[in-house]
Amino acid sequence: MMPQSLPQSNPPKRRFRWPKGMPQLVALLLVLLVDSLVAPHFYQVILQDGRLFGSPIDILNRAAPVALLAIGMTLVIATGGIDLSVGAVMAIAGATTAAMTVAGHSLPVVLLAALGSGILAGLWNGILVAILKIQPFVATLILMVAGRGVAQLITSGQIVTFNSPELSWFGSGSLLLFPTPVIIALLTLVVFWLLTRKTALGMFIEAVGINIRAAKNAGVNTRIIVMLTYVLSGLCAAIAGIIVTADIRGADANNAGLWLELDAILAVVIGGGSLMGGRFNLLLSVVGALIIQGMNTGILLSGFQPELNQVVKAVVVLCVLVVQSQRFISLIKGVRGHDKT
Repeated sequence: MMPQSLPQSNPPKRRFRWPKGMPQLVALLLVLLVDSLVAPHFYQVILQDGRLFGSPIDILNRAAPVALLAIGMTLVIATGGIDLSVGAVMAIAGATTAAMTVAGHSLPVVLLAALGSGILAGLWNGILVAILKIQPFVATLILMVAGRGVAQLITSGQIVTFNSPELSWFGSGSLLLFPTPVIIALLTLVVFWLLTRKTALGMFIEAVGINIRAAKNAGVNTRIIVMLTYVLSGLCAAIAGIIVTADIRGADANNAGLWLELDAILAVVIGGGSLMGGRFNLLLSVVGALIIQGMNTGILLSGFQPELNQVVKAVVVLCVLVVQSQRFISLIKGVRGHDKT
Protein backbone atom coordinates (compact mmCIF):
# COMPACT_ATOMS: atom_id res chain seq x y z
CA MET A 1 0.00 0.00 0.00
CA MET A 2 1.17 3.48 -0.81
CA PRO A 3 1.63 5.69 2.26
CA GLN A 4 -0.99 8.36 2.48
CA SER A 5 0.37 11.87 2.22
CA LEU A 6 -0.56 14.19 5.03
CA PRO A 7 -2.54 17.26 4.02
CA GLN A 8 -0.36 20.32 3.86
CA SER A 9 -1.41 23.01 6.28
CA ASN A 10 -1.12 26.59 5.19
CA PRO A 11 1.39 28.55 7.26
CA PRO A 12 -0.27 31.08 9.55
CA LYS A 13 -0.45 34.55 8.13
CA ARG A 14 1.80 37.04 9.80
CA ARG A 15 0.13 40.15 11.05
CA PHE A 16 1.58 43.37 9.76
CA ARG A 17 3.42 45.34 12.38
CA TRP A 18 5.03 48.72 12.06
CA PRO A 19 8.79 48.69 12.63
CA LYS A 20 9.66 50.16 16.01
CA GLY A 21 9.51 53.94 15.90
CA MET A 22 8.03 54.06 12.40
CA PRO A 23 4.62 55.53 13.45
CA GLN A 24 6.39 58.37 15.26
CA LEU A 25 8.67 59.09 12.31
CA VAL A 26 5.71 59.05 9.91
CA ALA A 27 3.82 61.43 12.20
CA LEU A 28 6.83 63.77 12.34
CA LEU A 29 7.15 63.76 8.55
CA LEU A 30 3.43 64.49 8.16
CA VAL A 31 3.66 67.42 10.57
CA LEU A 32 6.65 68.81 8.69
CA LEU A 33 4.81 68.31 5.40
CA VAL A 34 1.84 70.31 6.66
CA ASP A 35 4.21 73.03 7.90
CA SER A 36 5.83 73.21 4.46
CA LEU A 37 2.42 73.66 2.84
CA VAL A 38 1.65 76.54 5.21
CA ALA A 39 5.05 78.22 4.73
CA PRO A 40 6.42 77.96 1.16
CA HIS A 41 10.07 78.43 2.21
CA PHE A 42 9.82 76.21 5.26
CA TYR A 43 12.78 73.97 4.35
CA GLN A 44 15.09 76.83 3.45
CA VAL A 45 18.15 76.75 5.73
CA ILE A 46 20.94 79.34 5.48
CA LEU A 47 24.36 79.62 7.06
CA GLN A 48 25.07 82.99 8.62
CA ASP A 49 27.74 84.05 11.13
CA GLY A 50 28.77 80.44 11.65
CA ARG A 51 25.28 79.23 12.50
CA LEU A 52 22.40 77.62 10.64
CA PHE A 53 19.08 79.48 10.45
CA GLY A 54 15.69 78.35 9.18
CA SER A 55 12.37 76.91 10.29
CA PRO A 56 13.67 73.32 10.74
CA ILE A 57 16.54 74.62 12.88
CA ASP A 58 14.09 76.74 14.86
CA ILE A 59 11.96 73.65 15.56
CA LEU A 60 15.03 71.82 16.86
CA ASN A 61 16.00 74.81 18.98
CA ARG A 62 12.56 75.41 20.49
CA ALA A 63 12.00 71.71 21.09
CA ALA A 64 15.20 71.34 23.13
CA PRO A 65 13.71 72.28 26.56
CA VAL A 66 10.70 69.97 26.09
CA ALA A 67 13.01 67.22 24.82
CA LEU A 68 15.10 67.54 27.99
CA LEU A 69 11.99 67.35 30.15
CA ALA A 70 10.77 64.36 28.14
CA ILE A 71 14.04 62.48 28.71
CA GLY A 72 13.65 62.72 32.47
CA MET A 73 9.89 62.20 32.33
CA THR A 74 10.38 59.00 30.34
CA LEU A 75 12.29 57.39 33.19
CA VAL A 76 9.71 58.46 35.79
CA ILE A 77 6.77 57.22 33.72
CA ALA A 78 8.61 53.94 33.07
CA THR A 79 8.44 53.23 36.82
CA GLY A 80 4.70 53.85 36.79
CA GLY A 81 5.02 57.36 38.20
CA ILE A 82 4.63 60.89 36.89
CA ASP A 83 6.34 64.22 37.55
CA LEU A 84 4.10 67.26 37.37
CA SER A 85 6.71 69.53 38.94
CA VAL A 86 9.23 69.77 36.10
CA GLY A 87 7.93 73.17 34.98
CA ALA A 88 8.25 74.55 38.51
CA VAL A 89 11.73 73.03 38.83
CA MET A 90 12.66 74.87 35.64
CA ALA A 91 11.52 78.09 37.32
CA ILE A 92 13.56 77.33 40.45
CA ALA A 93 16.71 76.54 38.45
CA GLY A 94 16.22 79.63 36.30
CA ALA A 95 15.70 81.86 39.33
CA THR A 96 18.82 80.41 40.95
CA THR A 97 20.81 81.00 37.77
CA ALA A 98 19.72 84.62 37.38
CA ALA A 99 19.99 85.56 41.07
CA MET A 100 23.49 84.13 41.46
CA THR A 101 24.67 85.70 38.21
CA VAL A 102 23.47 89.11 39.36
CA ALA A 103 25.18 88.52 42.71
CA GLY A 104 28.49 88.18 40.86
CA HIS A 105 29.22 84.48 41.23
CA SER A 106 31.36 82.73 38.62
CA LEU A 107 29.73 80.74 35.84
CA PRO A 108 30.75 77.27 37.16
CA VAL A 109 29.33 78.09 40.59
CA VAL A 110 26.10 79.37 39.03
CA LEU A 111 25.66 76.25 36.90
CA LEU A 112 26.42 73.88 39.77
CA ALA A 113 23.97 75.70 42.04
CA ALA A 114 21.22 75.60 39.40
CA LEU A 115 21.79 71.92 38.67
CA GLY A 116 21.92 71.23 42.40
CA SER A 117 18.54 72.90 42.91
CA GLY A 118 17.03 70.56 40.32
CA ILE A 119 18.62 67.52 41.93
CA LEU A 120 17.32 68.54 45.37
CA ALA A 121 13.83 69.07 43.96
CA GLY A 122 13.93 65.63 42.35
CA LEU A 123 15.19 64.09 45.58
CA TRP A 124 12.28 65.69 47.44
CA ASN A 125 9.81 64.13 45.01
CA GLY A 126 11.60 60.80 45.22
CA ILE A 127 11.41 60.74 49.01
CA LEU A 128 7.69 61.52 48.96
CA VAL A 129 6.98 58.79 46.41
CA ALA A 130 9.45 56.04 47.30
CA ILE A 131 9.82 56.46 51.06
CA LEU A 132 6.56 58.02 52.23
CA LYS A 133 4.51 56.14 49.60
CA ILE A 134 2.55 59.21 48.50
CA GLN A 135 0.90 58.90 45.11
CA PRO A 136 3.21 60.38 42.43
CA PHE A 137 0.44 62.63 41.11
CA VAL A 138 -0.13 64.17 44.54
CA ALA A 139 3.54 64.24 45.56
CA THR A 140 4.70 66.10 42.47
CA LEU A 141 1.62 68.32 42.45
CA ILE A 142 2.83 69.70 45.80
CA LEU A 143 6.10 70.90 44.28
CA MET A 144 4.32 72.02 41.12
CA VAL A 145 2.37 74.51 43.23
CA ALA A 146 5.02 75.38 45.81
CA GLY A 147 7.94 75.45 43.39
CA ARG A 148 6.93 78.72 41.78
CA GLY A 149 6.61 80.24 45.23
CA VAL A 150 10.17 79.12 45.94
CA ALA A 151 11.31 80.67 42.66
CA GLN A 152 9.58 83.93 43.56
CA LEU A 153 11.29 83.94 46.95
CA ILE A 154 14.66 83.56 45.22
CA THR A 155 13.95 86.48 42.88
CA SER A 156 12.05 88.53 45.52
CA GLY A 157 9.00 88.46 43.28
CA GLN A 158 10.78 90.37 40.50
CA ILE A 159 11.83 89.54 36.96
CA VAL A 160 15.62 89.34 37.36
CA THR A 161 17.67 90.21 34.28
CA PHE A 162 21.40 89.91 33.73
CA ASN A 163 24.07 90.61 31.13
CA SER A 164 26.45 87.68 30.91
CA PRO A 165 27.61 86.66 27.42
CA GLU A 166 29.12 83.45 28.81
CA LEU A 167 25.82 82.35 30.33
CA SER A 168 23.75 83.60 27.39
CA TRP A 169 25.72 81.27 25.13
CA PHE A 170 23.90 78.31 26.67
CA GLY A 171 20.57 79.68 25.44
CA SER A 172 21.30 81.64 22.28
CA GLY A 173 24.80 80.62 21.21
CA SER A 174 25.88 78.06 18.65
CA LEU A 175 28.18 75.06 18.49
CA LEU A 176 29.08 73.06 15.38
CA LEU A 177 26.69 75.22 13.29
CA PHE A 178 23.69 74.30 15.48
CA PRO A 179 22.10 76.25 18.36
CA THR A 180 23.64 75.40 21.72
CA PRO A 181 20.36 74.07 23.21
CA VAL A 182 20.18 71.46 20.43
CA ILE A 183 23.70 70.24 21.21
CA ILE A 184 22.99 70.17 24.95
CA ALA A 185 19.79 68.17 24.42
CA LEU A 186 21.62 65.76 22.10
CA LEU A 187 24.46 65.22 24.58
CA THR A 188 21.96 64.67 27.39
CA LEU A 189 20.13 62.09 25.28
CA VAL A 190 23.39 60.23 24.57
CA VAL A 191 24.45 60.25 28.24
CA PHE A 192 21.07 59.03 29.46
CA TRP A 193 20.95 56.36 26.74
CA LEU A 194 24.35 55.06 27.79
CA LEU A 195 23.28 55.18 31.43
CA THR A 196 20.10 53.19 30.86
CA ARG A 197 21.11 50.84 28.03
CA LYS A 198 24.75 50.09 28.78
CA THR A 199 24.18 49.50 32.49
CA ALA A 200 21.58 47.55 34.45
CA LEU A 201 19.72 50.73 35.39
CA GLY A 202 17.39 50.63 32.39
CA MET A 203 16.45 47.02 33.09
CA PHE A 204 15.79 47.83 36.76
CA ILE A 205 13.57 50.80 35.82
CA GLU A 206 11.51 48.67 33.43
CA ALA A 207 11.26 45.88 36.00
CA VAL A 208 9.89 48.30 38.60
CA GLY A 209 7.34 49.63 36.12
CA ILE A 210 6.19 46.19 34.97
CA ASN A 211 5.87 44.59 38.42
CA ILE A 212 7.38 46.32 41.43
CA ARG A 213 6.75 43.36 43.75
CA ALA A 214 8.49 40.92 41.43
CA ALA A 215 11.39 43.36 41.05
CA LYS A 216 11.69 43.64 44.82
CA ASN A 217 11.61 39.86 45.22
CA ALA A 218 14.35 39.61 42.60
CA GLY A 219 16.61 41.75 44.76
CA VAL A 220 16.13 45.14 43.08
CA ASN A 221 16.24 48.07 45.50
CA THR A 222 13.02 49.56 44.19
CA ARG A 223 13.13 52.58 46.50
CA ILE A 224 16.51 53.68 45.23
CA ILE A 225 15.49 53.12 41.61
CA VAL A 226 12.30 55.18 41.96
CA MET A 227 14.12 57.96 43.83
CA LEU A 228 16.85 58.01 41.19
CA THR A 229 14.37 58.49 38.35
CA TYR A 230 12.91 61.56 40.06
CA VAL A 231 16.40 62.92 40.73
CA LEU A 232 17.30 62.49 37.05
CA SER A 233 14.02 64.14 36.05
CA GLY A 234 14.84 67.10 38.30
CA LEU A 235 18.31 67.30 36.76
CA CYS A 236 16.86 67.42 33.24
CA ALA A 237 14.39 70.10 34.32
CA ALA A 238 17.25 72.16 35.76
CA ILE A 239 19.19 71.93 32.50
CA ALA A 240 16.09 73.08 30.61
CA GLY A 241 15.63 75.93 33.10
CA ILE A 242 19.20 77.11 32.57
CA ILE A 243 18.72 77.09 28.79
CA VAL A 244 15.48 79.09 28.92
CA THR A 245 16.91 81.60 31.40
CA ALA A 246 20.08 82.02 29.34
CA ASP A 247 18.02 82.52 26.19
CA ILE A 248 15.93 85.40 27.53
CA ARG A 249 18.73 86.66 29.82
CA GLY A 250 16.40 86.75 32.78
CA ALA A 251 14.25 84.74 35.16
CA ASP A 252 10.46 85.00 35.27
CA ALA A 253 9.27 82.80 38.12
CA ASN A 254 5.63 83.07 37.04
CA ASN A 255 6.00 81.99 33.42
CA ALA A 256 9.21 79.95 33.15
CA GLY A 257 8.33 76.40 32.19
CA LEU A 258 4.61 77.07 32.56
CA TRP A 259 2.58 74.01 31.43
CA LEU A 260 5.67 72.40 29.90
CA GLU A 261 5.14 69.40 32.15
CA LEU A 262 2.11 68.58 30.01
CA ASP A 263 4.19 68.85 26.84
CA ALA A 264 6.77 66.50 28.35
CA ILE A 265 4.13 63.93 29.28
CA LEU A 266 2.58 64.22 25.83
CA ALA A 267 5.99 63.73 24.20
CA VAL A 268 6.52 60.51 26.16
CA VAL A 269 3.05 59.23 25.26
CA ILE A 270 3.51 60.10 21.58
CA GLY A 271 6.84 58.27 21.74
CA GLY A 272 5.02 55.08 22.68
CA GLY A 273 5.57 55.19 26.43
CA SER A 274 2.78 53.71 28.52
CA LEU A 275 1.52 55.68 31.51
CA MET A 276 1.19 52.31 33.27
CA GLY A 277 4.98 51.95 33.26
CA GLY A 278 7.30 49.39 31.75
CA ARG A 279 9.43 49.60 28.64
CA PHE A 280 10.64 52.98 27.45
CA ASN A 281 12.48 54.55 24.54
CA LEU A 282 14.32 57.83 25.12
CA LEU A 283 14.86 58.56 21.42
CA LEU A 284 11.17 58.21 20.57
CA SER A 285 10.28 60.54 23.45
CA VAL A 286 12.56 63.15 21.88
CA VAL A 287 10.84 62.54 18.53
CA GLY A 288 7.56 63.17 20.36
CA ALA A 289 8.92 66.53 21.52
CA LEU A 290 9.82 67.39 17.92
CA ILE A 291 6.29 66.49 16.80
CA ILE A 292 4.81 68.81 19.44
CA GLN A 293 7.08 71.69 18.45
CA GLY A 294 6.33 71.02 14.79
CA MET A 295 2.61 71.38 15.52
CA ASN A 296 3.24 74.59 17.48
CA THR A 297 5.28 76.04 14.64
CA GLY A 298 2.65 75.07 12.07
CA ILE A 299 -0.12 76.76 14.03
CA LEU A 300 1.93 79.95 14.38
CA LEU A 301 2.91 79.98 10.69
CA SER A 302 -0.70 79.45 9.63
CA GLY A 303 -1.79 82.60 11.46
CA PHE A 304 -4.05 80.92 14.01
CA GLN A 305 -4.11 82.10 17.59
CA PRO A 306 -1.41 80.53 19.84
CA GLU A 307 -4.15 79.43 22.25
CA LEU A 308 -5.15 76.82 19.67
CA ASN A 309 -1.99 74.91 20.63
CA GLN A 310 -3.57 73.74 23.88
CA VAL A 311 -6.69 72.49 22.08
CA VAL A 312 -4.63 70.56 19.53
CA LYS A 313 -2.48 69.02 22.27
CA ALA A 314 -5.58 68.00 24.20
CA VAL A 315 -7.02 66.28 21.14
CA VAL A 316 -3.72 64.49 20.48
CA VAL A 317 -3.51 63.33 24.11
CA LEU A 318 -7.08 62.03 23.96
CA CYS A 319 -6.45 60.11 20.72
CA VAL A 320 -3.21 58.56 21.97
CA LEU A 321 -4.72 57.53 25.32
CA VAL A 322 -7.74 56.00 23.59
CA VAL A 323 -5.49 54.00 21.26
CA GLN A 324 -3.42 52.81 24.23
CA SER A 325 -6.42 51.83 26.38
CA GLN A 326 -6.97 48.12 26.99
CA ARG A 327 -10.67 48.45 26.14
CA PHE A 328 -9.90 49.90 22.71
CA ILE A 329 -7.28 47.22 22.03
CA SER A 330 -9.76 44.50 23.03
CA LEU A 331 -12.41 45.96 20.73
CA ILE A 332 -9.97 46.03 17.79
CA LYS A 333 -8.92 42.44 18.44
CA GLY A 334 -12.58 41.43 18.64
CA VAL A 335 -13.37 43.08 15.31
CA ARG A 336 -10.39 41.38 13.65
CA GLY A 337 -11.41 38.00 15.05
CA HIS A 338 -14.97 38.49 13.81
CA ASP A 339 -13.73 39.40 10.32
CA LYS A 340 -11.62 36.21 10.14
CA THR A 341 -14.61 34.05 10.97
